Amino acid sequence: MLRELDTVALTRDLADYGLVKGDVGAIVHRYPKGEAFEVEFVTAAGATVAVVTLTPRDVRPLLGREILHVRELALAD
Repeated sequence: MLRELDTVALTRDLADYGLVKGDVGAIVHRYPKGEAFEVEFVTAAGATVAVVTLTPRDVRPLLGREILHVRELALAD
């Protein structure tokens, strides 16, 4: 069960926000019964990229044997 402040990874691209599958965010709000979450994605400097409402199908918990990867955020046109 995902909870507030859990770190999660996207399971699909969110092109409108410049986010891609595997990007890491933090759950900042869990709706009742866990039907949706507000997930915040930030840069390495701590600037918020997006806060997005997502369903449990859109995110997954991080696994203990995964390694994080850094990529440059594409600028919107």
